[in-house]
Amino acid sequence: MAGPDWNPFRRILALPNESRLKTVFVAFLVSVVCAALVSGATVVLRPIQAANRAAEEQARIAALVNGIPGMAQLLEQSGGALSTVVIDLEKGRAAQDVTPANLEAALSDPDNWTQLEPGQDIAGLGQRPDFVQIYLLRDTDKVSLALLPLSGQGYGGRIDAILALRGDMNTFAGLAVTQHSETPGLGGRIEEASWQAGFPGTELRDDSGELRFRVARGPSSGVHEVDGITGATRTGRGVTQMVRFWLGPDGYGPLIAAISRGEF
Repeated sequence: MAGPDWNPFRRILALPNESRLKTVFVAFLVSVVCAALVSGATVVLRPIQAANRAAEEQARIAALVNGIPGMAQLLEQSGGALSTVVIDLEKGRAAQDVTPANLEAALSDPDNWTQLEPGQDIAGLGQRPDFVQIYLLRDTDKVSLALLPLSGQGYGGRIDAILALRGDMNTFAGLAVTQHSETPGLGGRIEEASWQAGFPGTELRDDSGELRFRVARGPSSGVHEVDGITGATRTGRGVTQMVRFWLGPDGYGPLIAAISRGEF
């Protein structure tokens, strides 16, 4: 005669199907298996998702550059490629030990972020990375185009964009919004090519060097403005503050100064 089965799993599974203990055990077992499968899928898919995001950003960069008048010829003259460099924002020059390959790992370290004081944080970021990957086009030994990633707070959430700045470091060559959460049909129009077409030729600063760029509340009235979007004043203000922050002293200001002096 067989002795009692001391295996607790087999004893639970041998219980009648209407047993509350068996029901709870099976539900727990299924949830553990599902959680393991979801976690495994997340780990496996993360590199694929990162690669897809990178490919989408590259496509937007290509579209932005190709939409700039005369840029195709500049790219052809330079070999058709933008150089990529990671910038130390505080120093305004290329980072010493951070490269595009290890940038993500570097930014996982909280020490590589700068907390922004309320008076500084006009873009609503809270904190700013110390290192940013940018894209440059050179004409002989001078920078003729700089593509600078931007981010800030809009009406519905975070706005990400890439600003193309001409070699004088004062004139927009273009702007591409890469991500936003603004209201469709209102602030969401910032992703439309017709609105972004107002940026080329817009100037950031006046003759005294003061940063004057802004999104107007209506039609633009000068070289430092782009047209506002009807019913989306807060989105326009968010774009204004985003550009002013990143082109100011706590963003790309030191880099822009270095390029203007011919030191980059």
